[in-house]
Amino acid sequence: MSSRDDIRQRVRAGVGNGDVAARRAAAEAFLAARECGPQPSVGTDLSGRFRSKAESLASSVDRVASLAGAPAVVARYLAALGLGQAAVATPELAGLDWAAAGLSVAGRAAVDGDTVGISGCFCAIAETGTLLLLSGPDSPATVSLLPETHIALVAVDRIVASMEDAFALLRAERGGLPRAVNFISGPSRTGDIEQTIVLGAHGPCRVHLILVGEEK
Repeated sequence: MSSRDDIRQRVRAGVGNGDVAARRAAAEAFLAARECGPQPSVGTDLSGRFRSKAESLASSVDRVASLAGAPAVVARYLAALGLGQAAVATPELAGLDWAAAGLSVAGRAAVDGDTVGISGCFCAIAETGTLLLLSGPDSPATVSLLPETHIALVAVDRIVASMEDAFALLRAERGGLPRAVNFISGPSRTGDIEQTIVLGAHGPCRVHLILVGEEK
């Protein structure tokens, strides 16, 4: 038996020990009983806090009263920056009336040639101006990671105060984790070269957020 096989055998034996259901129940009980550490106060205006933090991270932010109005806002943003009229969107958003806004939007995963990606998000975090996106058939991760422009539709009633609240919501609504959970805080950036910040180094160079819903 090789060293690799020996390690794998010991891992399998360790994972298989005991009652799996009991271990899971014990882990969930531990998480439920655990107290959160100190957290900053973000106030009651979660959408305002989220917008402020997102803009500080070089995202641009817009607002629309309802999801049906989002295509017109997207079209206005693309026209203002000369980004064309074509985009790819996650399949969950493909049913919006993009054509009425003069846009050609394909509901699929992004490929190398796509320059604009439009997605929703599972929730958003007011404390840090961060999006939480889950991968899945209706929300392929490539849409938010591959194109140089990422537009995200953010429901204001899905903005939570903290990272802890985001994970609590994820456990409550989904139970298990999908293949990938992505946290996005503004455009991709790096400061590797002479500590000069460069946007778009490893992903989108611009992120535009559209808050969907009325002010609370």
